Amino acid sequence: MTKALIVVDVQNDFCEGGSLAVRGGSKVARDVGQFLIASDSEYVLRISTQDWHIEPGGHFSDEPDFVDSWPPHCVAGTPGARLHPSLKDAEFEYEILKGQFQAAYSGFEGWHDESSHSLDMILKRHGIEEVDVCGLAFDYCVKATALDAVDRGYKTRVLSKYTAAVHSDRDSVETTILELQKAKVQVTL
Repeated sequence: MTKALIVVDVQNDFCEGGSLAVRGGSKVARDVGQFLIASDSEYVLRISTQDWHIEPGGHFSDEPDFVDSWPPHCVAGTPGARLHPSLKDAEFEYEILKGQFQAAYSGFEGWHDESSHSLDMILKRHGIEEVDVCGLAFDYCVKATALDAVDRGYKTRVLSKYTAAVHSDRDSVETTILELQKAKVQVTL
């Protein structure tokens, strides 16, 4: 099978010190950076997704509920929107930008800026049949990307060792795992 790795939103604003930090985000960034080096030949494609907000409407709020609305984060062109420094040596064949003018959790809602191709178009063009998904955050963008991947017919696996959740209590994480498994997404524990 031809396999791709999708690294979801490992950006400065989602790591400690960022405007919407996920507890453990910096560790995930370091671990993903090391994994990218170690797994160089395992994947036909390595793709990053990034929140890249210009004017995302109600996605940003001065009084966020941390479910549907969030403090401003990953504003296009800012240091917070950049990939974490732990990924500086990573080579991605494609970078997918998402959420410019609305909330966008899944990498399948974004576009490769240079070609205007969607993530699905890129995967199909390269004959990808299987995807591994990792990054931030497990219970939002990683989950949404994995669910969209399996819905589009890709054999999908979430590498949970290389994720961290916004809502990291055991019940929330278990609920996310069960939702993914119910959709036929394999979750490595």
